[in-house]
Amino acid sequence: MYFVVNKMYPKMSSNGFSKLGTFVKALALLVCIGLIVITSATAQSVTLADNWQALFNGKDLSGWETYLDRPYSTDKTKDKASPLGLNNDPNHVFSVTMVDGLPALRISGETFGGINTLTEFENYHFRLEFKWGTLKWPPKLNQPRDSGLLYHSIGAHGTPMLWMESFEYQIQEGDCGDYWGVMNVLADISARKNDQDKYVYQPAATPITFQDKTPVGRSCLKNPDSEKPYGQWNVLDLYCFGDTCLHMLNGKVNLVLTHTRHLVNGQPEPLTKGKIQLQSEGAEIFYRNISIRGIKQLPADLLQQ
Repeated sequence: MYFVVNKMYPKMSSNGFSKLGTFVKALALLVCIGLIVITSATAQSVTLADNWQALFNGKDLSGWETYLDRPYSTDKTKDKASPLGLNNDPNHVFSVTMVDGLPALRISGETFGGINTLTEFENYHFRLEFKWGTLKWPPKLNQPRDSGLLYHSIGAHGTPMLWMESFEYQIQEGDCGDYWGVMNVLADISARKNDQDKYVYQPAATPITFQDKTPVGRSCLKNPDSEKPYGQWNVLDLYCFGDTCLHMLNGKVNLVLTHTRHLVNGQPEPLTKGKIQLQSEGAEIFYRNISIRGIKQLPADLLQQ
């Protein structure tokens, strides 16, 4: 720096050079500060753009409530027993534990029921990771391990289907991503029947309305199957914007719902928001990194998958 300045100003006095040197140092300092500010602003914008909100704190079940049916029994005289109900979990069906070095929400599956957020959500990207446990319980000892993500959940617990009215992202071994309608909900899905006479999601197919107690029914199979082998963690993404919802597993969209709605006094009305439920349904499962963020549109690249 001294050489360059001396070449430019050969006749400058030592005092003048000293002042110029101070100015140059100050200017350099301002440039450095500016770079730090720009870098910080860039980092902050990335953080704000991500805008994730954790729904599980890894310590307890704050922000959630539980609802359980009566415990399973082979004694049919107990079929009329009262359900355990709201926030009554004597066998710790829902708990927090450590799995693979990280905190996880454990659902034992011993009693049918669910755990749901206290908050309703609309226009969001929801994400979690799940991994199957080892335990299975009657009456599903000889069936695939089962749970489920129920979204846009509204109304009361303890419906004839047990869970709140909602749309289900099926979490079941071999069937992750399937759609089920819980109670009086309707949705349109592009689908065709397979050789087993079951509807399968096909993006290019004509949309069909799925509704319980109709010839079409309330369920549609996902496509493709992108679940990882038993023992590995799966990443589940759910995008909901307006009346359209995308089921995504391990980076692949495997089902899209449109025109999500429900019956109110016998008439269909839009259903685009609600609470989020996770099911206890006869199998041990672990959930972690449960988070959500608001979105202003659906990702165009995912709609093209």
